[in-house]
Amino acid sequence: MKKNILLRTNLFVCIVIILGFVTTSIISYQSNQGIFRKNVESVTTLTAEGIYHQIDATFIKPVNISLTMANDSLLKELLLGEETRQGDQTFADDMRGYLDAYRQKYGYDSVFLASAQTNRYYNFNGLDRTLQQGDPENEWFYDFLESDAEYSLNIDNDEAGAAGNEITVFINCRIYGPDGKTAGVVGVGFRVSELQELFKSYEDKFGVKTCLTDETGTVQISGSGTAYHAVDFFESCPYPELKEQVLESRDGAETFWYSTEKGSGYLVNTYVENLGWHLLVDHDTTAIDQALARQFLCGLVVILVIIAAVLILITKVIRKYNRRITDLTVAKELEHHDMFQKATEQLYENIYEIDITHNRAASEETENYFESLGAPVNVPYDDALRVIAEKQIKEEFRKGYIDTFSQKSVLQAYRDGVENLRYDFMISTDGENYYWMRILAQIFHWDDDDSVRMLVYRQNIDEEKKRELYLYDQMQKDSLTGLVNKAATQEHIRALLQKKPKDRFAFFILDMDNFKGINDRLGHAVGDSVLVGFAKALRAQFREDDVVGRIGGDEFVAFMPVPNREAAQRKARELVAGLRGSRELAAGTCRVTVSIGVALSPEAGRDFETLYKNADFALYQTKKRGRDGFAFYEKR
Repeated sequence: MKKNILLRTNLFVCIVIILGFVTTSIISYQSNQGIFRKNVESVTTLTAEGIYHQIDATFIKPVNISLTMANDSLLKELLLGEETRQGDQTFADDMRGYLDAYRQKYGYDSVFLASAQTNRYYNFNGLDRTLQQGDPENEWFYDFLESDAEYSLNIDNDEAGAAGNEITVFINCRIYGPDGKTAGVVGVGFRVSELQELFKSYEDKFGVKTCLTDETGTVQISGSGTAYHAVDFFESCPYPELKEQVLESRDGAETFWYSTEKGSGYLVNTYVENLGWHLLVDHDTTAIDQALARQFLCGLVVILVIIAAVLILITKVIRKYNRRITDLTVAKELEHHDMFQKATEQLYENIYEIDITHNRAASEETENYFESLGAPVNVPYDDALRVIAEKQIKEEFRKGYIDTFSQKSVLQAYRDGVENLRYDFMISTDGENYYWMRILAQIFHWDDDDSVRMLVYRQNIDEEKKRELYLYDQMQKDSLTGLVNKAATQEHIRALLQKKPKDRFAFFILDMDNFKGINDRLGHAVGDSVLVGFAKALRAQFREDDVVGRIGGDEFVAFMPVPNREAAQRKARELVAGLRGSRELAAGTCRVTVSIGVALSPEAGRDFETLYKNADFALYQTKKRGRDGFAFYEKR
């Protein structure tokens, strides 16, 4: 009887334990799978963002260089004289020398110019050919002339095989003539093999598959090849039914979880607008999904073995095995967490987790970080955010930092469907030396306590920002004189007029007298030297915050605040006297004088165009009076 009771008791305990262990295994499996999916989503999304920014950065410099050539007054002057010098071999030599100088300076594969007047195509070797309409190889030229774009990208795969299976990208920039019409197209061509190396490095590091495809799904660039060997990405992937949906996307990044008979995984699709291509990052999770399934089945087998032993072993042994199973489950979860932490820390300085719903830190590491900055223990997240802003962040970035990452802002972003936040700012660890930092934050829902949480990734972008600022500064400078160029001059003056519409400003147009004679008599090299010296002397006449730029061959503009008309007159006299003089050069004596036209804002205009027109009219009056002087614009 006792044996029957013991047997029934053991059977009952076994059944309860079986149900408990099965339930625990299922919950553990689902939990591990959920953590794994979140890790895959985070790593794949951040990988796509990293590659996207690298691609964007690859095309900044050649676009800027092409735009610089398109706005170069020397090139415009050379191009506008083409029709009268078509039979002149020196013209082709001059054009070849100009283009080859840019090619050698920046190391591009090609530097070219196509004339809209004669349809002639020049490159660094001289006159190459005449572009014929109807020739497929020349479609890019006529399509660009018919468009309204200032610049465009032309992808050339025809030469890829001969060039080592690489893609050549051509930047096409429009050259405007004096009448505002297109005079020609200038640009550079370069190969993008470094993108393949970038893709290969990400694939090796994170186990993802990356590539760029065109609008038809043909792989243009991947870690192992280019479009020279045309491959449809969706023919070999396990999710061909997603092709239409992926290729029609044009709005930022889209993500897809897929599971088919061929495999399963996570796909991030980002449309690269500058190229018109799709960046695809595919994280194949087939092997890991199968491993999780095997782990689940193995767990069930282990449970059955353990339960069989319960019939013989005492309750203490059963409890011992139960503890071991639990410990194994927890260890596996920690292992997944550590794997994710190590993978992401390779890209980012620090990673913190915030419980936004409950306005608090969600991890011990985050709490320690708050305390290290002087925040009290268990301080609310919003209070800790203000401490960080006060202790580390440069003053002009503090409000934007708090507005972006406050509890209220993050919850509103979550309600609006925003999953990622980003903010660039300057930070310091010693209160004196600041460097650029980028925070990327991922907002997600934590099922365990029904809370909204945020993972915060801190990334040092100081070198990247310095490169951006350097490129921006170079893009605004005139290549010969070092002053700001025409476009930058207009931008700075318009910004000042918009910022201080009621203030008084003086707008000076300065024109070197008889500069054409200097060029004709002494040569262009001497003329350029005179221009450089004149620009240096002109810059020295103004304060650092005043706008001084070159807007044409020998035409300059200066813009400065003045208290009254008398101050502007004094400045004009100083300019005429300070810029007058003679220069003894190896080629001869060069006498420099200047004619100036002045327009005062707001009397003579409240915008750049009006002030320029009126100052130019005043300059004309100066030249009528005999040059070497100045005149003010007077309303008639």
